[in-house]
Amino acid sequence: MISQAILARLDGRGRIFLGVILAALVAVPVLNMLVPVGSPFHVPTWLVSLMGKYLCFAILALALDLVWGYCGILSLGHGAFFALGGYAIGMYLMRQIGPRGVYGNPILPDFMVFLNYKELPWFWYGFDFFPFAALMVFLAPGILAFVFGWFAFRSRVTGVYLSIITQALTYALMLAFFRNDMGFGGNNGLTDFKDILGFSVQAPGTRLALFVATLLALAASYLFARAVVTSKAGKVLVAVRDAESRTRFLGFRVERYKLFVFVASAMMAGLAGALYVPQVGIINPSEFQPGNSIEVVIWVAVGGRGTLVGAAIGAILVNLAKTTFTTGALAPYWLFALGALFVLTTLLMPKGVIGTYAAWREKRREKLALAANAAATPAE
Repeated sequence: MISQAILARLDGRGRIFLGVILAALVAVPVLNMLVPVGSPFHVPTWLVSLMGKYLCFAILALALDLVWGYCGILSLGHGAFFALGGYAIGMYLMRQIGPRGVYGNPILPDFMVFLNYKELPWFWYGFDFFPFAALMVFLAPGILAFVFGWFAFRSRVTGVYLSIITQALTYALMLAFFRNDMGFGGNNGLTDFKDILGFSVQAPGTRLALFVATLLALAASYLFARAVVTSKAGKVLVAVRDAESRTRFLGFRVERYKLFVFVASAMMAGLAGALYVPQVGIINPSEFQPGNSIEVVIWVAVGGRGTLVGAAIGAILVNLAKTTFTTGALAPYWLFALGALFVLTTLLMPKGVIGTYAAWREKRREKLALAANAAATPAE
């Protein structure tokens, strides 16, 4: 019954998206583990990790599309929620190092020993247990989003003002996390991870398991977002996006709906960050940079705002282009290319890749229907 209810909320685009995820869930492990290394069909471990990184970005783009595409909240601070989720799992990974660190301290991470910490800060307690760290992956960004949204939405801050405040939030967090006395590694952040759940983070099997976990998280995030936007609350969110004043006049508590979707989106972003960190091996304050959050907006715009699937595809396509662009002599010009991509998308494809394709397909259907009607009508 539950699976039928979930499938009933999916459109054709969503079914194809989940079908591709299912195919990758089967194909990538087979091509990585069972196909010989010399075969052209072999998927190397480094590529598995790279694809896992792209999938984390796809989850982050889904999170932003949920608030921007369906509620009209243009957040320029989702990178902060992503980074908080990353720091939560990074703290767990640091606690797993134990006496294997450079200084051999079984309690204090290496950076704390280097900075002459005498004891573990109180907010690090509990992070040696994975369930606690997993809980904090959602609670840390969720609580921040709740507090921020509570004051912002009750004060009816909207539009560009809200976007500026969210950008200021992530910038303030970046400056704070850069400080050594914050207890999060300062400029260097958290790195040199050893194990996750008792398995080496560098082992090919662990890399593959993280990729599979990220795929499943992407599917779950999409299903959750789809369930939200197709529910009654989702209809209210769209009404808030299109006419907030009228929606409030009709008696809806607009701030409650906005707060709900904002917190849910922040938790999704935190999940993306938590899956990202063990695959790249580091988390530092640079993840809080406002430019990162702006780049997420570009992913969503390129893929198609308000489509969910388009947001995920846009994240993968733009980051694939980034990897290709920055590995050669054109690396210094990537930001110019990214800016040009955003401008061209806004001018030529304002609905993004998916939205433009859907509009073209709808026009084509109308033309075919008109042609069929004209052929069926007898000549006078």
